[in-house]
Amino acid sequence: MVVEAEAGTSVPSTVTGTTAGDWASRTVAAAGTAPAITYVTALTDASAYNTNGGVGGGAPATDARVLTYAITFPGAGSYDLYARIRTGAGAGNDDSYFYANTFGTKSSTTVADWVTANGLFNVGYVAGATLPVDGGGSGGTGVWKWVNMSKFTVNGSAATAFTVAAGALTQTFQIGAREDGLDIDKFVFGQTGRFFTVANLDAGTQGAATAPVAFVPSGPALATGKAKYLGSAYSTAQSLYFDKYWNAVTPENGGKWGSVEGTRGTYNWADLDSAYNRAAKIGGVFRLHTLIWGAQQPAWLVALPAADQLAAINAWFGALATHFAGKKIDFIDVVNEPIHTPPTGFVTFGGMAGTVDPTGGGYINALGGTGTTGYDWIITSFQLARQYFPAAKLVLNEYSIVNDGNSAAKYVTMINLLKTRNLIDGVGLQGHAFSTGSASVATMTANLNTVAAPGVPLYITEYDSDGLTDAAQLAEYQRVFPLFWEYPAVKGITLWGFRVGHWRTAQGDNLVNADNTERPALAWLRTYVQGTVLAAKATGAASAGIFAYPNPATAGRVSLSLPAALAQQTVDVSVIDALGRAVLRTALPAAAGGTVRALLLPGVAPGPYTVRVQTATGAFSQHLFVQ
Repeated sequence: MVVEAEAGTSVPSTVTGTTAGDWASRTVAAAGTAPAITYVTALTDASAYNTNGGVGGGAPATDARVLTYAITFPGAGSYDLYARIRTGAGAGNDDSYFYANTFGTKSSTTVADWVTANGLFNVGYVAGATLPVDGGGSGGTGVWKWVNMSKFTVNGSAATAFTVAAGALTQTFQIGAREDGLDIDKFVFGQTGRFFTVANLDAGTQGAATAPVAFVPSGPALATGKAKYLGSAYSTAQSLYFDKYWNAVTPENGGKWGSVEGTRGTYNWADLDSAYNRAAKIGGVFRLHTLIWGAQQPAWLVALPAADQLAAINAWFGALATHFAGKKIDFIDVVNEPIHTPPTGFVTFGGMAGTVDPTGGGYINALGGTGTTGYDWIITSFQLARQYFPAAKLVLNEYSIVNDGNSAAKYVTMINLLKTRNLIDGVGLQGHAFSTGSASVATMTANLNTVAAPGVPLYITEYDSDGLTDAAQLAEYQRVFPLFWEYPAVKGITLWGFRVGHWRTAQGDNLVNADNTERPALAWLRTYVQGTVLAAKATGAASAGIFAYPNPATAGRVSLSLPAALAQQTVDVSVIDALGRAVLRTALPAAAGGTVRALLLPGVAPGPYTVRVQTATGAFSQHLFVQ
């Protein structure tokens, strides 16, 4: 049964002054092959109402905020409720409504009569999805999408099927307004137990009696046979077909102190063990994330005196070391976000800066505070980590470094303090979309150069790229990922999730759709990673003193500076685009004098490239941006 949302009726509203209550009917004009869409939307937000209303409320509050439908069903039985909706730009502030939990006329102020459907901004199935519309999906904001409301059981919703008796085929159905940024196009009551795709629901056709076959990736992992690893954050939501894509594992939340020791002295290893076991099963790299961080700490920690906090830190490190005794941990993020989220117990940035953070721990002084170096607490953390985990590579991890020269310089100070004490083995750069999305390749390259200068290997630890459309995500992957993958000092990349349930699902950062099919960015990523030949590690004079300038290249030319020994021999040069294609190949002849060779770039379009220099003793690769 298809029910157009605009067919509902309501009592007049004393707030909006409309006879249609607190609702408006609007139309999206036809565009191309897409038909016109008439939908309803609430005129006022529930926060304007006090009686069981407002954000977090459990009922519509007034009869004017209720729409009523009379529906005559073709037959008795159990039906699931499907809704075609669109959430507004406010995302989590535009994504809820109420629907009656059974047929019949309900009280607008009785919470027990209603289901609160909330958290709809980052779920749903859009046109093209091939799996049945279920309780999840990956639809974002600003798009029309279907949700099986009867199976959407998060954020206040409950499993709700509707029963139609043989002698009562005509039923009353009601919905209620909650937030004023949610648009509702239509409802469908589909027989429980049948499988309805977006195409079925759009066309009003019957669902299948059996579930369609889901897409199954064939593997192998994208970076198989490569000198660098390519991994992902791991959690239950990210586990399906993990081994078909990735050869490195980082627990998303399972290794954070607050997740493991929520109650002092009681340890929950389940999620952490699941991540470790997946790494062991695929024979991949395991990164433990994280020991010290100014967030997601146990709530009991903040009230302890500094001496007791230090004892608790030692107990935490010791419990991890004991639990993993005899097992290999490849990397440990010892301190996470030392610039942006140190363990002060206070929010350190944004509009809430200076307010108490109950999950921040407040234990920076227990580790020595700023001390004589300005970062004694970081040094102490790494000293303890080296003591408890002598075989693991110890990593400092931070975000918004590649886009911020000031943070990059501060980060280098921390790195050098640790390096002179032989305490650091790797530098983590998170690579999130909120950092890379607004940064030019030239800016990111310059900051990579800054952070690479101390000579400690770099790792991109939490990569993602936004993409509310496939085209947008593909373009961003092609712009940013090659910079990191081909940068010589970067030894591995970890994506911060790849499936629906990704922490930035609302921004479209997932590479895999809810029906397991791959988005174009993932198809490109596989081809790019497998087809890109990473520069061989150059030795001696072959790697010293080779660089391209200016970078970005201008006016169709770039110069290569070569060591004197190489300037006297022929070197082969290739310019590779973001798809791994050589747009230019040339041999620069030997010259008796001068170490600079001019390289012309005729017809090379603006964008990111890699300059690869092949010598008799090795190869050199540098990222180049042409403007």
